[in-house]
Amino acid sequence: MNNKENIVKEKSFRLAVRIVNLYKFLVETKKEYVLSKQILRSGTSIGANIEEADGGISKSDFSSKISIAYKEAKETHYWLRLLHETGYIDEDSFNSMIADCNEPCKLLFAILKSTHRVRK
Repeated sequence: MNNKENIVKEKSFRLAVRIVNLYKFLVETKKEYVLSKQILRSGTSIGANIEEADGGISKSDFSSKISIAYKEAKETHYWLRLLHETGYIDEDSFNSMIADCNEPCKLLFAILKSTHRVRK
């Protein structure tokens, strides 16, 4: 993987750690079990798909996994917005987490653009 992809691996891992901690907070403190499961799944899936892309056996395999990671990042963005708007997470936590979610989104989109440019 090139430098941009190493950065996205690290940022997605750090986001996943924050998502796991958010999940624990939502379940233990807020007694919220449905939305918390959704954000846990999507937020940890980003990095898992990036790791799979790193082990991809072809360019199309790599591109497919990066595409899934991007979609999961966008889904995580949605769940964060919903949790904020419904009062499960406060303004400061939301702003911090949404910023951490936006970074992998931007990096993954850039990787997808460059991957598709190469494939044409």
